[in-house]
Amino acid sequence: MDLNSIIFYDQLPKLDLHGYDSATARVAILDFIKDNQKMKNEFLLIVHGNGSGTLKRVTNSVLNKNRNVLEFKGIIGNTGCTIVRISFDRK
Repeated sequence: MDLNSIIFYDQLPKLDLHGYDSATARVAILDFIKDNQKMKNEFLLIVHGNGSGTLKRVTNSVLNKNRNVLEFKGIIGNTGCTIVRISFDRK
């Protein structure tokens, strides 16, 4: 299964970053990935909103640098969310 075959985003574990600052968002994303690795959830949803774009940039930066993130992309029709695929066999 890959990101393009996901249809129901509401079923995925979700992290909502609304109201977070950059530093807190960075820590929350890393913790969210670690927690879902333990629970063996392969697909995640991060809601960063549109706003000024700061949280989206932080999200992309964290995901790009994390070796446990296999792929990620924005959702077509909802640019305020990013869907993520993680590996749960690497720590």
